[in-house]
Amino acid sequence: MATVNFRDATRVYPGADHPSVDKLNLEIGDGEFMVLVGPSGCGKSTSLRMLAGLEEINAGSIYIGDRDVTDLPPKDRDIAMVFQNYALYPHMTVGDNMGFALKMAGVPKTERQQRVQEAAHLLGLEDFLNRKPKALSGGQRQRVAMGRAIVRSPQVFLMDEPLSNLDAKLRVSTRTQIAALQTRLGVTTVYVTHDQVEAMTMGDRVAVMKLGILQQCDSPLTLYDRPNNLFVAGFIGSPAMNLMEGTVTEGGVKIGDYVVPVPRETLAKASGEKTLVVGIRPEAFDLSETGEGIGVDVAVVEELGADSFIYGTLAGVADDEKLTAQQVVGRISGRSAPQRGASVRLTTDPSKVHVFSKQTEERISA
Repeated sequence: MATVNFRDATRVYPGADHPSVDKLNLEIGDGEFMVLVGPSGCGKSTSLRMLAGLEEINAGSIYIGDRDVTDLPPKDRDIAMVFQNYALYPHMTVGDNMGFALKMAGVPKTERQQRVQEAAHLLGLEDFLNRKPKALSGGQRQRVAMGRAIVRSPQVFLMDEPLSNLDAKLRVSTRTQIAALQTRLGVTTVYVTHDQVEAMTMGDRVAVMKLGILQQCDSPLTLYDRPNNLFVAGFIGSPAMNLMEGTVTEGGVKIGDYVVPVPRETLAKASGEKTLVVGIRPEAFDLSETGEGIGVDVAVVEELGADSFIYGTLAGVADDEKLTAQQVVGRISGRSAPQRGASVRLTTDPSKVHVFSKQTEERISA
């Protein structure tokens, strides 16, 4: 096991006009499960491949433990990688696939078999060791790929979207297995995904990337409760945070015909901006019983039993503008959801209101 350090690590592909990864500084603790998340093209997979030695580093450095591995070939970095497409040898049995790297490293057959058996026991694969990959389900193949990494006892596990080829139900069960397995093994793990639900449920910490730049790295709950900027606020959470532009006024920010209360000290940080962005999580809304709150014309109601989601637009938007108007989403507890087409008022606790600068897109609320 070891720490991992990216120090101003940069990757510029030939012919590109900007870096795919731009001066990445990230420290990953010994035994930590770190998730890199972001939309397609954000640089998360490139960062992982730089760590693996599969991509050249144009500037900066990468350390595993106290070793500078920037210029080392992949085989000398003591890492094991689990790929999106499993990368199993179809002509080999499960056991041979899992032990192949050990065979190439010259590990004696007896020790090889013992380590394969131990990994198979961990992963529930004892009954499949003599089968070929084509006889396994997608989830079983992914466990074989995991087993091949485990038997090597590396310092660092690298996982590049390992669940993306699985169906939705299997993804849920497999991600809990991977997280539990990583906790049991205690091996430093760097995991790449575009699925923010995976990131939130699996990682000790989550690093959010956009256009090759690290936006924020924190625990899942900190990312959810205190996003640093508009991008993180809109990316983390499902459904996404409501981000509404409003006019700065006495006592708060005016959204439609309602003034959302914002502390005076927060407004003072706006530096003369006349428009700010207010962020409110769907579950932070309540149906108003007093006639006050943000006016919303309800377009769709999703009843999920214990909760209901209401989707609509800010009240007062002309019919011909509703398709392009910003959508507002509220998660309403209980079974008191309004009907489609109704007009409602939504209120929230002022402590649950996030405020962002429109100019810098940075968070200004406490």
